[in-house]
Amino acid sequence: MRIIMLTSISLKEYIKMKDSLKMTGERVLEDGYRESPVGYCIYLMHLAGYKFAEPWCKDKEILDFGCGSGYGAMKMARVAGSLVGVDVSEEAVNFARARYGAENLKFQEISENRPLPFPDNHFDVVLSSQVLEHVYRDEMYLSEARRVLKENGIFIIITPDRSGRLFPWQKPWNRWHLREYSAERLKTLVGRFFRIEHALKMGAPWELANIEYNRYRKLKWLTLPFTLSFMPERWRIAGLNFLHGLNGVTAGRHKSEPFDPENFPFNEESFGIDVEVENPLNLLVVGRK
Repeated sequence: MRIIMLTSISLKEYIKMKDSLKMTGERVLEDGYRESPVGYCIYLMHLAGYKFAEPWCKDKEILDFGCGSGYGAMKMARVAGSLVGVDVSEEAVNFARARYGAENLKFQEISENRPLPFPDNHFDVVLSSQVLEHVYRDEMYLSEARRVLKENGIFIIITPDRSGRLFPWQKPWNRWHLREYSAERLKTLVGRFFRIEHALKMGAPWELANIEYNRYRKLKWLTLPFTLSFMPERWRIAGLNFLHGLNGVTAGRHKSEPFDPENFPFNEESFGIDVEVENPLNLLVVGRK
């Protein structure tokens, strides 16, 4: 088994990088998930997505296409033959390099809206976890994922299910999300580039899912009218930034009472993944080149 550990870095440098990522409010950090039930629920959802992908990744060459702070790439490196995590954020890549290390794992910064720095037919599997909703040119993103995959390679994508998060006529209340997808729209989009093998949803028992649903209910009402479908994008962002500046409300992760994850009655295995699930939270599609 490969040992994955904190790489050599001073505590001062580590804290500085961690704080720079926290400022965006959109990077999941392992060190921050213990702050609240909401943060921990989101973290567990991400872990459940990576766990779902493991059977396709064992001993394979993997690309984590939008690795963020790197904790998911670290998890997958334990089963992969080799893994490259890429991200457009220099801060995220630097943090991942400093925080996680393994012989079969590396991190690399990429340029937005430019081809990936890898040859055609290079990877066995491309993972995309909670990334597509952030991408301006989603078709270019999927096209690049297909290009770097070997023939018969696997593409796995996980993204929020807008059905519970938003009204049908609403843009995202998350200021970092450019769009959010319905199950049908995601399947149609991915199907233009890959043969769809599985189109699934991730859900959870109500006691767990309601942690997220409570946040959804509050934010989809609170962020009106900035998020109406006809609202210009610059007005949406300005409005959401204004609300966020008031009290961080769009993050939806306030600390209220001391939270101890050790006493949390759920883990990543509490999430179910199937064609139809109770209380859907995420969409998952597995495609083949």
